[in-house]
Amino acid sequence: MTELSSYHSATADAYDAVAVLYAELFRNALDALPLDRAVLAAFADTVRAAGSGPVAELGCGPGSVTAHLRDLGLDVFGVDLSPVMIDLAREAYPDLRFEVGSMDALDLADGRLRGIVSWYSVIHTPPRDVPAYFAEFRRVLAPDGTLLLAFFESEGEPTTAFDHKVATAYRWPIDDLAGLAGEAGFTEVGRMLREPGEGERFRRGHLLMRAAK
Repeated sequence: MTELSSYHSATADAYDAVAVLYAELFRNALDALPLDRAVLAAFADTVRAAGSGPVAELGCGPGSVTAHLRDLGLDVFGVDLSPVMIDLAREAYPDLRFEVGSMDALDLADGRLRGIVSWYSVIHTPPRDVPAYFAEFRRVLAPDGTLLLAFFESEGEPTTAFDHKVATAYRWPIDDLAGLAGEAGFTEVGRMLREPGEGERFRRGHLLMRAAK
């Protein structure tokens, strides 16, 4: 992996510091989130319909969503900035591959992937840098590959920073994020908004996108 910027290093250090607690809190989070599971299932079905191939969860944390995608029948691996998170993921799911890396500089050939899941992982990216992330996602996805984005939705407000418990994060208008993905070469397949559940502060946004041929 190339040398990290100060922003990337600060994010990695922040997640390293809370990795064990984070893994414990979110290991079974999907069990109580039927709509989130439905979006992940739709992603898996869309990937399989387009043909077999590898899928990456970018910003995989301790690996529970990566393992869920494996259980949905995908050939999946995980990438995360935090070395401690990757160690925990490898320990919890030794049958899966996990790598330390940055989402905006992936060690992958052009068109290598059939799918990407970014599950609340671009939320810490400064808004000015999000287009570069989407360009990298498009580079490594095969034509007709599938991208799933999950994020905090801004509920009628502009893109807004908020006090995430680990590091500064951003809430996005769903149309704005879809527009940036469109500029990077993605077309929208579908979207899902859900209201915050118990213990959650913000509406959740989900975008299912397809890479242009």
